[in-house]
Amino acid sequence: MCGICGEFVFGAEVANTARVERMAHQMAARGPDAMGVTTRGRVSFGHRRLTIIDLSERGTQPMQDPDLGLTLVFNGCIYNYKELREELSAKGYRFFSSSDTEVILKSWAEWGDKAPEKFHGMFAFAVHHHETGEVHLVRDRFGIKPLYYSQSNGRVAFASTLPALLAGGEIDTSINRIALNHYMSWHAVVPAPHTILNGVKKLPAATIRRYDRDGNVTDRVYWAPSFERSVEDEERSMEEWRDMVLSGLRTSVDRRMIADVPVGVLLSGGVDSSMIVGLLAEQGQQGLATFSIGFEAANGERGDEFVYSDLIAKHYGTNHTKIFIESSEMQKHLPDAIAAMSEPMVSYDNIGFYLLSREVSKHIRVVQSGQGADEVFGGYHWYPKMVGANSPVEAYMDAFFDRSFDQMRAHLSKDYWTDRDESRAFVEQHFALSGATDPVDKALRLDTNVMLVDDPVKRVDSHTMAWSLEARVPFLDHELVELANRIPSRHKLAHEGKGVLKEAARLVVPSEVIDRPKGYFPVPALKYLEGSYLDMVRDALSSQSARERGLFNQGYLDQLFANPSDHITKLRGSELWQVALLEMWLQSQEV
Repeated sequence: MCGICGEFVFGAEVANTARVERMAHQMAARGPDAMGVTTRGRVSFGHRRLTIIDLSERGTQPMQDPDLGLTLVFNGCIYNYKELREELSAKGYRFFSSSDTEVILKSWAEWGDKAPEKFHGMFAFAVHHHETGEVHLVRDRFGIKPLYYSQSNGRVAFASTLPALLAGGEIDTSINRIALNHYMSWHAVVPAPHTILNGVKKLPAATIRRYDRDGNVTDRVYWAPSFERSVEDEERSMEEWRDMVLSGLRTSVDRRMIADVPVGVLLSGGVDSSMIVGLLAEQGQQGLATFSIGFEAANGERGDEFVYSDLIAKHYGTNHTKIFIESSEMQKHLPDAIAAMSEPMVSYDNIGFYLLSREVSKHIRVVQSGQGADEVFGGYHWYPKMVGANSPVEAYMDAFFDRSFDQMRAHLSKDYWTDRDESRAFVEQHFALSGATDPVDKALRLDTNVMLVDDPVKRVDSHTMAWSLEARVPFLDHELVELANRIPSRHKLAHEGKGVLKEAARLVVPSEVIDRPKGYFPVPALKYLEGSYLDMVRDALSSQSARERGLFNQGYLDQLFANPSDHITKLRGSELWQVALLEMWLQSQEV
């Protein structure tokens, strides 16, 4: 797990090495163990290293192989790198390290842009071909590892984080109105290639982008989900699917134990993280490190779920660390948590993951986490509403979207209006894609391959890496997801959601964590915004920079300030926190 960056130019000019160094320095937290910058004329790559696999200097990046004529920078982990190394060795390749980085390098030499199809893992990488001058940018199937880029004046810059690109300079920081539409409508989900800034884009998941020496660009999507099912799939029993899912999850969890350092688990006490702990215990893991976090109650709402995480920790005898955050401490660290975001993300989970990661990083460098289970196995409350829907798009929007298009126009200043409802148009286009006919499948496909990428997965990466912590997500193993996509939606929606996963869990973990009400990461102080929290957001939205930017109508802000708790979104979020978070993030990046 690391941070990557670079610049390449078209024509006869040379790359700006100083710019790459600035980007690499900004990402120090992603890779505190080493920094490297390599320049070959018009191409410069930078890297920050967090040593997880091959702790020696031989795994240092940027990694070059003069014989193959390739230079590589890579962020992530290839879980099947040992098997691929054996295959490549049989073909005559010789290795100078024991790293997964070198396996990518040799794989690219052997299979070219077909190589990512062979990888099990999470990854974002860039490859420079010395002879042809081509540069390829690649991102994993679910966008678990981020990759941002900017192109202007015949130069392309890329980095693992948006703030790193800003540190490099030469970025158009004007507000992207399409992205703002998504942020305000789709609960801060901004799908690729957009970001909130016009000058920064992000490479879509499962995409290989090729730049030739003259700046011509070609994209290839190397993996796409399908929800098509055979007759046999439709007729399988719940018990058969249960056993297949359990077997697939066992494999996925086992794959993510590959490391040259210990691996722990972020334990919320929900069925997803509890299953990870249970399966690792089943494999014979002793003294497994687990971690959970809770916050101070507010407005009568509890701020932790320790009763369930404690139950699992005790049941399996894990080495458990329980972290309680008082309200004053949370507020103290909010500015840093916001600054650590690669993009503005409104979920309350952000501060939770930021402070949890801070504590976990004192003990361990790699953890497994339960993100993705709800999207893959049908755990959210809007999926049942899709069953038999006459208008699947309307049903989805009614359950998920924070605002109608008309409401958004009433809340935003006219300078930031779009000509159409961009979020609605995106959902309509995605639902119309072939490969999924069931409305539930359409929603699951959208959430797994778009919403998940640009909300939960991005959130976890931003805040774990802010503390040099690598998070692995077994529910997003692509083979497990391909299996889950074949399961008829009736099995997923059983038992009030995630039915087939809950049935698998009954063979592993105590029933108390399976039959509990569905929990959400509780941070009540940010939902109700009283006292000093209200003062904080009012100050941000009333500042000179906010007034000059003029994103929001003042009348709307006055309503929010007067009664914050009266303006709660469908997903239990605060409208005031949503608009304040955006402004605070922009200020934190000095935009």
